[in-house]
Formats: sequence, structure tokens, C-alpha cells
Amino acid sequence: MAFVLGLVLGVFVGLGLIVSFVKSENVRSKRRADLAATIAAFARMTVDDSKKILPPQYYPSWLAWLNQHLTKIWPYVNEAASDLIRSSVEPVLEQYRPIILSSLKFSRFTLGTVAPQFTGISIIEDGGTDGITMELEMQWDGNQSIILDIKTRLGVALPVQVKSIGFTGVFRLIFKPMVDEFPCFGAVCFSLRQKKKLDFTLKVIGGDISAIPGLYSALEGTIRDAVEDSITWPVRKVIPILPGDYSDLELKPVGILEVKLVQAKELTNKDLIGKSDPYAVLYIRHLRDRMKTSKIINNDLNPIWNEHFEFVVEDESTQHLVVKVYDDEGLQASELIGCAQIRLSELQPGKVKDVWLKLVKDLEVHRDNKNRGQVHLELLYCPFGMESGFTNPFASDFPMTSLESVLKSQANGTEATENGQAVTPKRKGVIIRGVLSVTVISAEDLPATDLVGKSDPYVVFTMKKSEMKNKTRVVNESLNPIWNQTFDFVVEDGLHDMLIAEVWDHDTFGKDYMGRCILTLTRVILEGEYKESFELDGAKSGRLNLHLKWMPQPIYRDS
Repeated sequence: MAFVLGLVLGVFVGLGLIVSFVKSENVRSKRRADLAATIAAFARMTVDDSKKILPPQYYPSWLAWLNQHLTKIWPYVNEAASDLIRSSVEPVLEQYRPIILSSLKFSRFTLGTVAPQFTGISIIEDGGTDGITMELEMQWDGNQSIILDIKTRLGVALPVQVKSIGFTGVFRLIFKPMVDEFPCFGAVCFSLRQKKKLDFTLKVIGGDISAIPGLYSALEGTIRDAVEDSITWPVRKVIPILPGDYSDLELKPVGILEVKLVQAKELTNKDLIGKSDPYAVLYIRHLRDRMKTSKIINNDLNPIWNEHFEFVVEDESTQHLVVKVYDDEGLQASELIGCAQIRLSELQPGKVKDVWLKLVKDLEVHRDNKNRGQVHLELLYCPFGMESGFTNPFASDFPMTSLESVLKSQANGTEATENGQAVTPKRKGVIIRGVLSVTVISAEDLPATDLVGKSDPYVVFTMKKSEMKNKTRVVNESLNPIWNQTFDFVVEDGLHDMLIAEVWDHDTFGKDYMGRCILTLTRVILEGEYKESFELDGAKSGRLNLHLKWMPQPIYRDS
């Protein structure tokens, strides 16, 4: 009896200990999870998040001192600052004036009585330059009084008030060059380094702006373009302090970025019926006349564009190339599929960079884990005055054959009208001809498509423009085949053609697609030849090892 009682008691005590241990571990696990979530939240905090948590009294005392003195002197600098901004923005407004307007000017422009507030200051270290660069983070919800005097092409004059302006951004000040005289610098450059927020409303004084369809959106776009083109970095305004020549501080182009929009893959489908109709918009500066738009590829989530664009670079250290992919909706507004950007500072001058960029919903938000697809770019940055024997193959003075010279002179000539008067000259890209030699060496880690766990792979090469094709032999029962076969392709337009390599599995009654890689020819034209291992798109695994060689057509010059 005592044995049974002890056994039962021991079982209950053991169960109690197990339950207590499990509950204790669950509590500890929950605490660890909560702590990890808190630490992760702190790690993701931005400067704006910290400002929402910390009240202003926790800001540095010198920042409060600066805002206090700015408030005191604001009435004295208000008029001068208003005139400076007005003289800078008004010509740009006229430049971007909507077509429905015949005139667009300021009838009143004052910055109001409320001074901006600085929320942060940083000094940018730039070794080797004779100057000081300062960045001031500013927030401004003022009482500005801005009235636009507009006239439509129908002769209707309307005074439009710009109201409820809210601005948050970072201004950059450059004090350069440093001199021995007071105030120790020769000139000041100022620019809007980063525009975080710019909100405003438009109202017709004594009327309704919606009475003229499209006027509100046209004016809003014009104002934003004017701000972008007049004071947004790399645009800068130079204010001389001491007599001297400060032309080197003014905005100047420093190079050309050659961009080839190759393809995209695994794009998000935005259509309920069928597939998206994607196209891409590319830009370095968000200005209408500097943005490039690709063609629309209908009903395709893996589009191939193979389009070339050229951009002027004005500051390779801070500028980005932005790519936005949209779904064309016909008469309706296009829907954004995703966007991506790459810093120009990541590019090595004179070297082709082949990149896949992951698309995100918003460039300012970095917590987007949804797969929206990827876009494939080929980038070549060509600085002006590069002294390494490098020649930009897209430049108009790249060596050409006599036939190409004739084609170029015809294409670059002026178009004649019936009365013999010349009109706007047409621009023609350079044509580079030659022979592309492709050696397919081997493949590695191909996916198994046969039931026995092997594949019988072969490769089909296709030049996209000429549709010329070549095919390797079949290697039976291998996931790491070796071919060592060479094929030659006559290429008529090397800079605008591409090589498509598709890997297939041979079956007795058909074939199975295994993957592909798409190659542009810019790199092989520049380097002459190179060997590379390319990852297969559309496959779970696999790489294709190729050796490419370019043999240009002999150049014949006219005597």
C-alpha cells in the first residue's frame, strides 16, 4: 500500500515539476522575444523617430541657441531671403509653365514672420578640398505669403495663393575657399541637399481652382519641378563674400552615365485579367526633360527591353540613378510595380557594371520584404577628362567604318522640307560592327529534370536582333556538363544587340526548359575578351561558364 501511495505521489510531484519547468521556460522565452523585439525596434529607429520620442528640451543646447538667435534676426533677413528665392525660382517657373497658361509669375512672395527651426547640424568631412561643408536639417511650418499671378491662354487672369506650406529638409552650405581675410572664406554656396517633405495647397483668391480642369495638378507639378531645378542639389547658388572668381563653384557636368535597361524578372502582377504591361522610368534628377521612359512590353512579367539611355552626371559622389517600373493601364494612371536606385559612387569609371536591383515599394522605406521583382541594368560611367586611354563606345567620335560614317552623316544631317529649308537635326547613335566569338566551356549545378535525377543539357545561343542561332551538342545524363564549343556571330550593331543563352534538357519526345542568361555586348567590346560564370535565370540553381571575344570589323577610312 505504501509503495502504491509513494508511486502516485511521485508521479504527481514529477508532473508538477515538469509543468513548472515548462511554464518557467515559456515565461523566459516570452521575455527574450519581447527584449529582442525592443532591441530590433531601436535598431530600426530613424532620426525622425527619436525626435518624436524625445522632447525639444533634450536637444543640444547649442541647437536651441541657434534657433533662438535665428528667430531674433529673422525679421532682418526675411526680405533679402525672399528676394533671393524669388529671383531664383521665378525664371524656372516660367521655364516649366504649363501649356494651358500664357503667363506665370509671382505677384507677392514673402517668407512670413515665423522663422524656420533647425533640428540638426553636421559637418561633412571632405579631405583635399579647401573649404568647409555644413548640412543643416530644417523644419518649417511658417506663415508665408505667396501669390502667383497666372494668365490662361483664354485671357483669364487668376491670382493663386500657395497656402499651408510644410517643409522638412536638409540644406547644404559650402564655405569655400578658405582665406586669411575676415570672415575666412571667399564665398558661400547653398543648396537643398535633401527634400524630405514639401506639402502645400493651392487656392484661387475669390474663386475655385477646380473650375479649370487640370489646372491644380499642372500648377502643383510646375512648382515641384521649379524647386527641384532651382535649389535642389546638385544645383547650388553661389554668393560671393569677398572679391574673386568663383566660377569653379558653379554647377557643371562632370561626366556621362550610359545605362542599358536590359530586362526585369518576377514582376508583381497588377492586372486581374492577364499579366502586367510593364515599362520603366529612369532618372538621376527628377525633372521632366531629364527622365527617360522605356517602351511598354505587353502582358509579360519577365520583360526584355534592351534599351540604351544617356544621363548627364553633375555630382557622382551624391547622385543616384533611380528606376521605377510601372504597369501601363491605358487611359488610366499607371500603377507602380516597384522602384530601385543605385549610388553613382559605386561605379568604377570606365568599367561596365552589370547589376540586378531588387524592386521595393518606396525608396525611403527600407522595411519592405515583399518580392516585387528585379530589374537588370548595365551601367558605364564616363567622366569628362578621363586620362587612361578609355574611349566611350557610345560617343559620337568612336572609330567607325566608312559605311558607318555614311550612315551617321545621313542620320545626323538635317531634315529638308519641300521648300528646301532645314529643320531640327536628327540624332543618331553609333553603330559598331564585328564578330562575336562565344565559347561555352561548361555548366555547373544544373537542376535535374529527368525522373532518374539527371538531365541531358544543351545550350541554344540567339542574337536578339538578327535572330541568328547556334546550338551545342547534347551531354547525356549530366548536371555538370562540359562542352568546350565555340560559335561565331556576325554582329551588325554591337552596342544595341544582346546574346541570349538558353539551357534545355533534351528528351526523346521533346525538350524541357532549364534556364537562361542574357548578355549585352558593351563589356566585351570595351575589354576585347573576358571569361565569366553566369547564373541561370528561371532556374533553382545552375551557372553557365562562357568565354566571350570581340573581333571588330576592319576600319576603312575615306581618302
